[in-house]
This record gives sequence, C-alpha cells and structure tokens, in this order.
Amino acid sequence: MLRSAALFSALIIFALFGFLAYFSLPLFIEGRLGELFSLHWRPFQGQFGILPMIVGTLLLALSALALAYPLGLGICLFIHGLGPALLARPLLLLVQGMTGIPTVVYGFVSVFLLVPLLRNLFAHGSGFSLLAALLTLALLILPTIVLLIHSQLGQVVPALRLTATALGIARERELLYISLPASSYGLLAAAILGFGRAVGDTLIALMVAGNAARIPDSAFDSIRTLTAHIALVVSTDSQSTTYQSLFAGGLILFLTTAAINLLLHRIKSRACPSGDGS
Repeated sequence: MLRSAALFSALIIFALFGFLAYFSLPLFIEGRLGELFSLHWRPFQGQFGILPMIVGTLLLALSALALAYPLGLGICLFIHGLGPALLARPLLLLVQGMTGIPTVVYGFVSVFLLVPLLRNLFAHGSGFSLLAALLTLALLILPTIVLLIHSQLGQVVPALRLTATALGIARERELLYISLPASSYGLLAAAILGFGRAVGDTLIALMVAGNAARIPDSAFDSIRTLTAHIALVVSTDSQSTTYQSLFAGGLILFLTTAAINLLLHRIKSRACPSGDGS
C-alpha cells in the first residue's frame, strides 16, 4: 500500500514536470532562450525576459530568510532556557498560533499598516517595495523556522544535557556549545525549508512588493517575483509566447523546489544514517 502511494506520488511529480516542460518547449526549440533570460518584460514589444522576476524572487527570499532566521533562532534559545520559563510557554503558543493565520491576512495588514508607514517614514516611492515584502514575508516564514529549530533542540540526546548539568555548565553555555552543534543539520534544514517557503509564496509578493518587472536598485524599489508574475499574467492567450514564458517560469520554480527537497533529504540522510530519524 505504501509502495503504491509512493509510486503514485512519483508519477504525479513526473507528470507535472512533463506538463511544464512540454508547454515551455517551444521557447527552447525556437532558440528564444536568450530572450527568456533577458532583462526586459515588454510582451507587446516582443520582449519576454523573466530575469528580473528570477532576481526578485531570490532577493526577496534571501532577504526575508536573513531577517527571519536569526530572529527565529533567538526565539528558540529564549524558549529553551535563555528566557524565564513563565514567558517561554506563552511565546511558543503564540508562534504555533501564527502558523494558522492565512497568508492573505499578513498581506492585508501590511497593505493598510506597513506600506503607509514605510511610505511616510522614508518618503521614498509608494511604499509597495522589496522592503515591505521582505518584512511581511519574514514574519510569515518565522513560525516555520522557529518550530523546526524548536523540534531539533528538543531532540538533543538527554545524556548530553545531563552530562552538562553534572559538570556544572550553565544552561546558556549548554545551549550554545552543546545543543546547537548537536542540532547543526536540523538548523541547516530549517534555513533551507524557510527559503523554500519564501520562494514559493505568491500572495505577499503580489499584494505588497509593487510588481514592477525590473531589477531593483534599492530596498525601496518595487519588485516582481516569479510566483506573482505567473498569477498576474496567467489569463493571457494560451497560444502566445507570453503564456509559454509562464510555463518556463513555472519550470524554474519546480526545479528550484525539487532541488530544495533533494537537499533536505540529503541533510536528513547525513543526520540520520540509519534512517530511523533518531
């Protein structure tokens, strides 16, 4: 039964890959790959470059991860002993509750609170920008990172903690020099999964980033990600080059997600060579 389910899942994945590859194939056959990775998206002028969207996706995902990961790690260390026990449990419950908030709520609140705040504070542009999107996206992926790191720190071999306690090592030193190194693979997995979550998000970029199809000069400029680009342009003529370029963008996202999943599997295999997850 499990083998059949695994086989069915694999077939679905390969079918999805084939679907995306088939519809983006005309771009490769006609030798328009250079146009696809150009800097300009001007479909009415025959320019279908998605490079600005690729750059926008990477910039947004990496910057959101750079903000959310240290904050998430700090929250986990606070929960696991650096902070008072009276606050640790409520903080963990708050983070767990954040996972149930729909993405559109984050975007809606940002549009009416964060964007005007940035516009008035910096007096630069409309406020719909890379900065607004990365702040919102960092908040969105924060619970995922916190819960993954929390789970990894909770799986540290109890004997290590008992030994540290017996040696009189302070809790903060035990966390920094024993628990964190022992959870290194899990910490890396949390970063990779957080990045994957950021790359795959659509609504935050669509609602807050401004959707300008160009490479930004600063954090105050508008950007467009691949996911938002697909959502914006998907209603075009299915026989047009514009439509085919969307499948190429989808194929890039698919391959990126597949690479992230393979990397996570590799990390898990190194962390648990026996495959028992312990």
